[in-house]
Amino acid sequence: MKSLQPKFALRPAYRHHLFKIGARVLLAMCLGSCGGGSSNSPTTTTTGGVGGTPASPSATTPAPSTTTPAPTTSGTTPAPSTTTPAGTTTGSTPTAVQAYATDVLMHHNDLARTGQMLAETTLTLANVNSTAFGKLRFLPADGKVDGQPLFVTRLTMGTVVHNVVYVVTEHDSLYAYDADSGAALWQISLAGVGETSSADVGCTDITPEIGITSTPVIDRSRGPHGVLYAVAMTTDGSGNVHHRLHAIDLATGAELFGGPTEIAATYPGSGSEGANGVLTFNPALHTVRAALTLVNGTIYMGWTAHCMSGNYNGWLMAYSADTLKQTGALPVTPNGTKGSIWMAGSGMASDGTSIYFVDGNGTFGTTLNAQGFPVDGDFGDTFVKLSALPTPVVTDYFAMYNTVAESDVDGDFGSGGAMLLPDQTTSNGTVKHLALAAGKDTNIYVVDRDNMGKFSPTSNNIWQELIGVLADGIWGSPAYFNHVVYYGGQTDTLKAIPITNALLATAPSSQSALQFAYPGATPAISANGTSNGIVWAAENGTIGALHAYDATNLAHELYNSNQAGTRDQFGAGNKFITPMISEGKVYVGATNGVAVFGLLN
Repeated sequence: MKSLQPKFALRPAYRHHLFKIGARVLLAMCLGSCGGGSSNSPTTTTTGGVGGTPASPSATTPAPSTTTPAPTTSGTTPAPSTTTPAGTTTGSTPTAVQAYATDVLMHHNDLARTGQMLAETTLTLANVNSTAFGKLRFLPADGKVDGQPLFVTRLTMGTVVHNVVYVVTEHDSLYAYDADSGAALWQISLAGVGETSSADVGCTDITPEIGITSTPVIDRSRGPHGVLYAVAMTTDGSGNVHHRLHAIDLATGAELFGGPTEIAATYPGSGSEGANGVLTFNPALHTVRAALTLVNGTIYMGWTAHCMSGNYNGWLMAYSADTLKQTGALPVTPNGTKGSIWMAGSGMASDGTSIYFVDGNGTFGTTLNAQGFPVDGDFGDTFVKLSALPTPVVTDYFAMYNTVAESDVDGDFGSGGAMLLPDQTTSNGTVKHLALAAGKDTNIYVVDRDNMGKFSPTSNNIWQELIGVLADGIWGSPAYFNHVVYYGGQTDTLKAIPITNALLATAPSSQSALQFAYPGATPAISANGTSNGIVWAAENGTIGALHAYDATNLAHELYNSNQAGTRDQFGAGNKFITPMISEGKVYVGATNGVAVFGLLN
């Protein structure tokens, strides 16, 4: 893919291509798997896959609020001055810490990437309206906020307890703001001495500068006060590009564990970044767009190239959360080309046993071994399952029967992110462990995590396929709440798709009146358990907007930030932004900071 912008010139031919194969795919959907003797049919019990049946994500039990918010004021909060954190520590011993249901420590709230905040006791269907709800303040920043803001509940800084919002920017800055007052607590730069954020290399995906692009991940059990892990891209005075993994103390902003660590990797192969049988990661070609993922003490990161162009290979890397040392590196296409992991900024999903991601256009090896895996190890344009180990390996996958053709027309699967569903039960009582993803081809693919379906040149041997339900593809990821999946496609309405007997409905139960322009929306959910469900979505455009919908009926818009004139507006929209909700407030990343919304009185 040469650009993240939609390629309308390709659409007519591509839609014609889909029309021709539509009947064929319809006949193929929901067929039994051709490998392993285990059926993927919705009416048949599926046996456990490689490594047994993984644990399923579970819903969060809402906890009562433990803080009384400080008085808030409107307007812009002055930005703190840049500081250099003092002192570092090496090594880490995880400690038991109190868990808060209101914490948002990763992209889309949980490892399943459901986007649910189920401990929201303040915002309700009755009070989210333009009379009672609106913009409280704007947290300024020195660059674009492409990573989702994160939230830590009741963090002790010195002798004072704060609810803290963490914000990263493309100018390589990291901010800590008090969530209740908007006061700036500290700011640091993750650029090295004499370094700056990197130029945008003439590409439209991240511009005008590239610094901290992916959403960080937080572990409250490590370090003296908890740790925020982030990857920063910089350029030094000689023009050399660097990517470094940082571990930052939540309370002080200090670098921990001897960090930062310079990111580098090699791997055997003859792919695009190879020479003499060895691939070498080229920092200048790459950026990390997908949100960081932390599972069992290992940090996983996925790499893409600028505008997904050039002679590159997509990489998956793993680092120890304790030492910041690399534990594994795996190119997606070691003997081919491309295969970027970007998913429009969405994070790789995990059930604690495995890691799941979708990669973009690239070489897929259609010659398979006896186990159904590509003999050349090339998994371009594929839904991949990895072992959640320090040195991960591919344990299963799903590739569309027409994956090569889709890559040829830039119809890549990897423009959207993956989501794991809570356990679903079929009509005959069988419990299924499902995951879903969608890309540019307007379809939604639902796979059985215990038997993902692999590749067949004639059919998609997966659990379920919904054809043409997304008007112009996905540049983001879905959300889940109360047996409903929510998708916000490009140039499409926000859609609610119910799940019954482990099957998604073939048509939405409700949808918004608004069609979201490129890149569509990655929705997020707030609710108090199963009540007061609200779907939040950010709209891109010259004037960005935050929208709130009744989760039971998306035709009922509760609020948008343009309803009160300019009172709640926050400037231009920003691509791939996911609203973050906690403790009665909604945070929206913008081009120069974060807009904070909540009850006005």
